[in-house]
Amino acid sequence: MRLHLATVLLLGGLVSSRPGVALEPYVVVEDAIPKALGARVGEVARGQDILRDRERGNCLICHQGADSAEPFQGAIGPPLVGIGARLDAGQIRLRLVDSSRLNPETVMPPYYRTEGLRDVAPAYRGKPALSEQEIEDVVAYLASLKTF
Repeated sequence: MRLHLATVLLLGGLVSSRPGVALEPYVVVEDAIPKALGARVGEVARGQDILRDRERGNCLICHQGADSAEPFQGAIGPPLVGIGARLDAGQIRLRLVDSSRLNPETVMPPYYRTEGLRDVAPAYRGKPALSEQEIEDVVAYLASLKTF
């Protein structure tokens, strides 16, 4: 069992401690996860909806989005305008999945990690904040933001 767990961790995959709930394994290469989670294809419109959704993605609580008319946008994280010109899809994916792999001091929550988290409400324990499909949808949207 040790070898199997070590292999999963080496690949970057995380396995939830809740029986029956496992996250799709992924491979981190330098500062990116080059392949889509579960080979899913993201949809730009759904990604935009998730990003703006104050319950699911809630990205705008910390980031300035591409739509300046959207109310109550944050300034803690970098602006999202032009992010597709600054980062490729794999780099965006890693930042969504678990930004702490790049910066252990980040305040950005991991949207696709279930282990090592604190203060998680009981209803959300053992579940990622976003599904594989939702991650890929947000990646597709952010990667499409190429102009400033």
